[in-house]
Amino acid sequence: MAEQNNLLIFILAIGAFGILNTEMGVIGILPSIAEHFDVSVPKAGWLVSLFALAVAVSGPTMPLLFSGINRKKVMLLVLGVFVVGNVVSIFASNFTIALFARVVPAFFHPVYCSLAFTVAAASVHREEAPKAVSKVFIGVSAGMVIGVPIASFIASAASLQMSMVFFAVVNVVVFIATLLFVPSMPVEVSLSYGAQLSVLKKSITWLSIAAVILLNSAVFGVYSYLAEYLKTVTSMPSNTISLILLIYGGANIIGNIVAGKLLTNRAIKSVVSFPFVLGAVYILLFSFGQFSAPMAVITLIWGILAGIGGNINQYLMMSAAPEAPDFANGLFISSCNVGTTLGAAGGH
Repeated sequence: MAEQNNLLIFILAIGAFGILNTEMGVIGILPSIAEHFDVSVPKAGWLVSLFALAVAVSGPTMPLLFSGINRKKVMLLVLGVFVVGNVVSIFASNFTIALFARVVPAFFHPVYCSLAFTVAAASVHREEAPKAVSKVFIGVSAGMVIGVPIASFIASAASLQMSMVFFAVVNVVVFIATLLFVPSMPVEVSLSYGAQLSVLKKSITWLSIAAVILLNSAVFGVYSYLAEYLKTVTSMPSNTISLILLIYGGANIIGNIVAGKLLTNRAIKSVVSFPFVLGAVYILLFSFGQFSAPMAVITLIWGILAGIGGNINQYLMMSAAPEAPDFANGLFISSCNVGTTLGAAGGH
């Protein structure tokens, strides 16, 4: 049984990687996309911004709509939509088609991620749920930080189309693994839409939404401009900046592993102390901004904290509305995207 659960969580983590890789991977190839479709780089950036907007809009609604359907079928549907979108992107003849091939799957993004967190948590004993969820978060973090350099490398070493093939292959592999190895998961107790929406009547739900938006803003408001900060303040060469960003990404993954243990053993202390520790790291970040070696160490610590922060955000939403897990995870995903958008805008 334990082996089955481990395989299930591993497939969910790779699935989350595939979905987030599709979302974030194009960031590294925007100049190539702009050149290929003969559009400006800011216009090519619509592939990222409209994807994020679609996720923010569909976050609370789509997981709710699919909450009563067999979870394996829903996962296969979402992965199938992403595969089709990836394949269309490979052969897209103009920018409008490429945009549609991105935005349509984006509406299904929260459905898979919400289900992945819910299913991972339900597959283990309640006290072990944070650890199971943290393993899925490793896939999320990897998709966000590893997908960008891989897609960029493939585009420069081979072609833009081959980097798009990479997105498709990951999602095809997960689709096949889900089809073959994930058991049928009918929803045993189907909650009505009204029962799930009723969690919005609780003040703790809205406090958690606000906390997730603010905490995610606090992380991405700085991270969005880290490369620029390292260039102008620390005076780092571009290849060193790439290395620092890679350190941040690797630290993010470590943070997910640490978070699983913290939220299993010391959840309340971790949640309460997190904003203060993050604030202290930012004071160090701006105090030692001119020095390369301290910045590398501080970025490593910050990356671990950011990984922990994602898990804390999900824990806050699930603790606020445990009776409606799919809807709560949808609210978490939407709140994270709102926080990212506000952080990036405010940090500028």
